[in-house]
Amino acid sequence: MNRLTRSLLYPLLAIGLFGADWPQFRGPNGSGLCPSCGQLPAEFGPQKNVVWKTEAPAGKSSPILAGDRIFLTASDSGELVTMCLRRQDGKVLWRRSLRAARREAQHTLNHPAAPTAVTDGKSVYVFFADFGLAAYDFEGNERWQLPLGPFNSQHGVVGSPIYADGKVILVCDQDTDAYIIAVEADSGKVAWKTPREVINGYSTPIVHRPAGGPAQVIAPGSYQLTAYSVADGEPRWFVRGLTCQPKSAPTIAGDIVYFNGWTPGNDSGQQVELPTFSEVIAAADANRDGKLSPEELPQPWQPTGTWRAVDLDRDGFLNEREWTFFRTRRASRNGLLAVRLGGSGDVTETHVLWRHEKSLPDVPSPLVYNGVVFLVRSGGIVTTLDALTGKVLKQGRLMGALEDYYASPVGAGGKVYIAGAQGKVVVLSAAGDWDILSINAFDSEIYATPAIGEDRMYIRTRDALYAIGSSK
Repeated sequence: MNRLTRSLLYPLLAIGLFGADWPQFRGPNGSGLCPSCGQLPAEFGPQKNVVWKTEAPAGKSSPILAGDRIFLTASDSGELVTMCLRRQDGKVLWRRSLRAARREAQHTLNHPAAPTAVTDGKSVYVFFADFGLAAYDFEGNERWQLPLGPFNSQHGVVGSPIYADGKVILVCDQDTDAYIIAVEADSGKVAWKTPREVINGYSTPIVHRPAGGPAQVIAPGSYQLTAYSVADGEPRWFVRGLTCQPKSAPTIAGDIVYFNGWTPGNDSGQQVELPTFSEVIAAADANRDGKLSPEELPQPWQPTGTWRAVDLDRDGFLNEREWTFFRTRRASRNGLLAVRLGGSGDVTETHVLWRHEKSLPDVPSPLVYNGVVFLVRSGGIVTTLDALTGKVLKQGRLMGALEDYYASPVGAGGKVYIAGAQGKVVVLSAAGDWDILSINAFDSEIYATPAIGEDRMYIRTRDALYAIGSSK
């Protein structure tokens, strides 16, 4: 058993799951891989190699798999829905609803049912930004609720919960009072809650289990990635160098963690050096109240987007914290980083192995498969890099599928599956010099990352869940 297989299998065994299960967003520890899965067809669609199809309410969360169950969240007429389906035939076994406590502000691409559920093999745990956390057993009995929010997030809190060592862990990054929280899975009581000195963040964390050491949860945030102790929430190490709005989830392969951050205006050559807060106050604070209004700020220093994006407390002015955030944002650089795991404190100078800054995804997470990093960005551009060195192996367009991409690529059986927002699923060979094996068109948009288990792949479109498998 190689090191990568062990790193994927052991967390599943520890929580009573099996290698063919897909217990959270992007599967086993967020890897996007199913090493134990069989061959999946390269060609499929609404009328081809469909084992079953089940209608489902709207949502952008991904399906998760545990034993003979599939869990899916949705939003339907103001109700926040958790569904359980039978894996064999797609029959809906139960459906439970929560009434939204409020309607959180969200980006148009976000959704009330965007976060993906997580399971420990006994219960399913769901998060809705309009409500908070809730837990159900496999028969649909509610175990507990933990209301959270309201949140102060420009685009809406969207990270998915994860499970580790008896705890449900959730990152709640927002413009003020950001935090990471761990909840006891059995009781719903808060085990710990750690403040985060971040602003924007829309990523889902993953778990790292050092050899002989305690488990850590690795969470991207604005400008840095941080590892926390699963046991008590204490920060262990961090890496600087992210942009302000990480959306991609990190992934671990061997002893390296890979993570991507992209924000408009932060590509190489777009950086702007702005004065410090004391300098801009001295030059522009006409009424000497110690803060900046839109009318006081000179045009060269005005935000390139909306004022709301940098007015974090929404009071109409910029204080020192908000100006520092804006200043850091304009100077930061987009990048995909490969970081050797371990260390303590700031490990930026000692553990960053390589950095890649061209043609980066906005939302899709990197996939590391067979020693190759796969990146997909909107417009249908795929880049592969050597996982150890960062060397670009190939870059090309997915001709026939030049659309937007928000779902993350997944891999199994020597193939990489990439779902596009306009409903095309591209299948590539899992190689650095990849080839397009097929392009499969569905009749509805796809935002959810597919799930893979055994010899089937589960694809969620706008209004249905498909089980894809060989028709033999």
